[in-house]
Amino acid sequence: MTLWVGCGPSADTPAVDSTSTASELPRFLSLGTAPPGGAFYVVGGALAATLQEDPAGGGWQVTAEATKGTQENIRRLSSGELDFALANSAISYFAARGEGWDRAHELRSVMTLAPNVGLFVAPQGSGVETMADLAGQRVVLGPAGAGFHFFLTPILAAHGVAWDEVDALHATQAGAVDLLGDGSAAAAFLGGAVPTASIVQAAASGDLHYVPFDPEAHEQLIADFPFFRPATLAAGTYRGLEEEFAGLDVGSMHLITSASAPEELVYTVTKALWEGREAVVSRHPAGKAIQAQNVVRSTGTEFHPGAIRYYEEIGIWPNQE
Repeated sequence: MTLWVGCGPSADTPAVDSTSTASELPRFLSLGTAPPGGAFYVVGGALAATLQEDPAGGGWQVTAEATKGTQENIRRLSSGELDFALANSAISYFAARGEGWDRAHELRSVMTLAPNVGLFVAPQGSGVETMADLAGQRVVLGPAGAGFHFFLTPILAAHGVAWDEVDALHATQAGAVDLLGDGSAAAAFLGGAVPTASIVQAAASGDLHYVPFDPEAHEQLIADFPFFRPATLAAGTYRGLEEEFAGLDVGSMHLITSASAPEELVYTVTKALWEGREAVVSRHPAGKAIQAQNVVRSTGTEFHPGAIRYYEEIGIWPNQE
């Protein structure tokens, strides 16, 4: 989703150091999102549009770039190809520590956004009623290279299913809807900010079964991993969801940047999004997560000093004396 054909950092663009003043900041910003069909793509566009309107005075021209998702975003932030990106905080958690990655990536959080509420859905009659039924089935486990295995591996394991016991298919959320619809997949893991477009579309196309989490496994996952949080879906959130669903935030969406990003830039971007939060809401309900109790919530990735400075300034940074 390109809002303006701008550009990210390049070899021809001199780096701006962390002591830059507002007048020296870049005017072209790139923001990595995810493939079309999921919430990251739409929310990223909402953030980019709000930054471009620039209530804080940055005067940016912003490109929201469709990418393969969090893993690509992290690598491109590290290489300087993106200025900011949306990410799943579970994947960021491991990337910042170098666990399951080639190295530790110097990432910093800017703000914690909407819960990334994910669940397995299956067409009625597919044979998938419980998590255990996923073993041996063709199941969409996210786009190739998106990093879903970082949070899906423990979810499956908690239900007694190993990753290699599932016949994994890889597709975007939009592609997953097609695979469910034509019977190529018995189930798919879908989710994001609520409501997630792919689940809405899949439910509109046919009757769905919302595969429940085992209560004990659900509780243990939350106890064992700092990025998992309970997330309840109200009855009626999606067509055919007739009862309250005990879901899981599988790693909240958060806005991240590189540790080397200029403090003044991150401060100004944070201010712009906070002051423009109603404009974000007007574009996607996920903007409601830009509120005092949520944006400063730790998901295991260190916050950037520029963001901390702004949150301290407006009095919402925790543990202030």
